[in-house]
Order: sequence, then structure tokens, then C-alpha cells
Amino acid sequence: MISVKNLGFVYQGGKSAALDGINIEIADGDFVGITGTSGAGKTTFTFALSGIIPQKIKGDFYGAVTVDGVDTAVHPAEEFARKVGQVFQDIDSQMVASVVEDEILFGLENFGVPYEEIAKRVDRVLKDLGIEDLRDREIEGLSGGQKQKVAIASILALEPEVIVLDEPTGELDPESSREIFKILTDLNREKGITVIIVEQKIMLLCEYVKHMMVLDKGKIAFYGTPGDMASSIDTFKDLGINVPRVTELSASLISEKIYDGEVTLTVDEAEKMVRRILK
Repeated sequence: MISVKNLGFVYQGGKSAALDGINIEIADGDFVGITGTSGAGKTTFTFALSGIIPQKIKGDFYGAVTVDGVDTAVHPAEEFARKVGQVFQDIDSQMVASVVEDEILFGLENFGVPYEEIAKRVDRVLKDLGIEDLRDREIEGLSGGQKQKVAIASILALEPEVIVLDEPTGELDPESSREIFKILTDLNREKGITVIIVEQKIMLLCEYVKHMMVLDKGKIAFYGTPGDMASSIDTFKDLGINVPRVTELSASLISEKIYDGEVTLTVDEAEKMVRRILK
């Protein structure tokens, strides 16, 4: 369980709070998508979850963040990486090796994982992410999607309970973006890993996540399931966040009593809705 109580943070030299009074609990095995406009506090929030704030990035910090009762502000951040793994927005800055296998080995060796166990974990994560063929490849020559998979693999090799990703699809095409979300969904469903992902592509969030959080000026403006979004369309619009058209359409048809089903979140669901109405 991730527990966030009255979390606030002002960067050193900053004039306003990047986070302001955040209160939320995230259950084990949840898949939470975080969105919001630029400067809303999304990256700052992820740093607080992994202990980077306040341990590595200084400023005025108040409140508390705990993961399974462990305080992220006190527990050594380097050691905490085994509990909460983070994939940063700038993926190239996260890479420390030149070859894929060495990148995955780096964290395992630093944490003193036994050699026999290291080999098993490397083989397993390469297979889980479908990148066994990249083992001996130079990272510099990989595509953006391949680099994201390598970064995720290097984190998963440490066997964290939580994985936090900051806009992993920002530089990816739609097909590669969807592939990353499918991988995360499988990890969440099959291995029970709690996934927290910052993402601007709201259609992806609607299709894959279990809960969605919208941040605005360091505060939570919305938290609920993707289906709950239908009752908060005006809130999303006021914040400059585009609600999927299929969701807005179904919400409108429900309010006009033309459709009596569930709110649609994907194109496939919208197609079924239209066919049902036409019948």
C-alpha cells in the first residue's frame, strides 16, 4: 500500500508549491495513470514516491509518503530502488552502460545479487519483455521503444513491488506506445506489480489503467476510474485536458436517454454502442 498524506513540496528557490496537500492511497496491484498540463506537479509527485524528493532534490518538504509502511523520505533512496523502481522521462540520461545486457546487470551487481541469481533474472526479464534478441545490442543504436523496454527490464530485474514511469511513450509512435502499455498491463496482471504511469495520451490511460489521477497546480483535481471521467467532463475541459470523443459522445447520449449502457472509453466500445442504438 502506498500512502500519501498532506504531501507538499516547494523546490529550493521556488516561489510556489509544486505539490500542495496531496492525500491519496494506492492499493497493492493497482494500475494508476497520472495526467495534467505542464507544471501540474506530475514528475514531482513521482520523485516523492521513490524518495528522490526530498533525499536527492532539496526543497521544503512536508507531509509523508510511505510504501508498505516504509517512509520514502528517510529510507536510503538507493536501497529503496528495490521496492520502487523508476523509469525517468529522459530515458537516455538513465542509461549507464553501452550494451543492453550490461545495462540490466548494472543494478543487480550494485545490489550484490548472487551471480547465479543474476543470470536467471537477466534471462527472465529479457524474455518477459520480448527483447531477448537485443541482449548484445549497442543501446545507442536502439529505437525509442526498444530503449524503453531495456529501461523497464533493468528496473524489473531488481524485482520491485512498484514501478513508476514518467511519460514513457512521449517520443514513441502510436503502435510502440500501445506495446509499452500492453507490457505494463501484463506485468500488472500476471506479476501483481503496482504500476504508476505519467502519460499525456489520455486514450491509452482510458483503455489500460484501473484508476486515473489528474493533477493541477500541485493538487489532485480528479481521481477515479476511467469510467468516472464521464461525470467530470467539464472539470477535464476546464483544465485543458481533452476527454476522448467517444466518452463525451456516450455521456451525452446517456444524458439524453438515447443510450442506456455504460460510458464508452475506446473506439471498439463506441462502435458497439452505435450498433446497439441503431438496432
